[in-house]
Amino acid sequence: MSRRVVITGLGAITPIGNTVDEMWEGIKNKKCGVDNITLFDSSTFKTSLDAEVKNYNPSDYFDVKSAKRLDRSSQFALIAAREAVKASGITEENTDFKRVGIFVGTGIGGLITIENQCEINYSKGNNRVSPMFIPMAIGNMASGNISIEFGFKGESVATVTACASSTHALGEAYKNIKYGYEDVIVSGGTEAVICPVAVAGFENMRALSNSTDKTRASIPFDKERTGFVIGEGSGILILEELEHAKKRNAKIYGEIIGFGATTDAYHITSPRPDGEGAADAMIRAMEDANIKPEEIDYINAHGTSTSLNDSTETKAIKKALGEEASKKVMVSSTKGNIGHLLGAAGGVEAIICLKAMENDLVPPTINYKEKDEECDLDIVPNEARNAKLNIVMSNSLGFGGHNASIILKKWEE
Repeated sequence: MSRRVVITGLGAITPIGNTVDEMWEGIKNKKCGVDNITLFDSSTFKTSLDAEVKNYNPSDYFDVKSAKRLDRSSQFALIAAREAVKASGITEENTDFKRVGIFVGTGIGGLITIENQCEINYSKGNNRVSPMFIPMAIGNMASGNISIEFGFKGESVATVTACASSTHALGEAYKNIKYGYEDVIVSGGTEAVICPVAVAGFENMRALSNSTDKTRASIPFDKERTGFVIGEGSGILILEELEHAKKRNAKIYGEIIGFGATTDAYHITSPRPDGEGAADAMIRAMEDANIKPEEIDYINAHGTSTSLNDSTETKAIKKALGEEASKKVMVSSTKGNIGHLLGAAGGVEAIICLKAMENDLVPPTINYKEKDEECDLDIVPNEARNAKLNIVMSNSLGFGGHNASIILKKWEE
């Protein structure tokens, strides 16, 4: 017997706000988090812009010893988890911590730590490499550190499916609760890889925007798009079995009603040109939710601002929803605001979807100017739109051909 899965807590740290409310205000006010790279000297790079978490000082959140032992990606995950857990009201008095899981995805993990420690190894010798190197670098440590801080003792895993990582995490968490394995799961994603080696790698594969104009760098669905803007941050949600949430009178932010995931089996970085894999993930999610395409009010697209992604995702949406439904559905990408948070993107974007439903406000695709005939959906250009939102979908597509779609519903008894 399947159980209903609701969301009872939200937490975020992003390039446009270091809490959920700050981020949502940024979305409403068309704030763009793209700015000059400050985390390292980028003077020898073609790429000059990124989307960093602003005004971030680890000492505001951690003591000196903890900050030194946590990679930036784990720091972000803990900050977002603290906000989400606090919002949820979960305590040992109202919840069995042995049935609280942690499913947090990341695309790359502690890459900043890896880069730093490799430099130390080469310049100072192997005996100077930190004994904390491995536990700081490995990708499961966001989940592990959340478990340790809060004492949650259920299943703890990390999903690593590139830019689909946190949507995959949410989907797997949803299934675990739906089928009775856990009562509560802390889920979402985190990423912090703005460092020379990552930017060089993405730049040399021609994936990053080469624009020097902050308002024309991350421009999803725009004909002049040249690549994505690398971002960082974390989005964490508390997923909970409905009756468990009701028993403790928790605030419910929304419900997860469907999840679908597929693989392109095509190319390590390029999506299938016909959009079949992404379309099938959306179809699976709709089948799981037992809804028809025309019931979807809004899609938060993966919308990376790369030429291939945006045109292919447009084809996929048309294939999945059909011509009529795809003409009517509102589709936008909030990566114009926050850049591409890679493995954290889906977690943050799921939170944006929940806030959109709560406020009946569709986030716009900002900084849009030039229409692309291959991206001919209703992309809600530049201005937020007041509209009744009952069911929304969020898409995430990752290198390796990973596709994940999740469907959220406004809370109703």
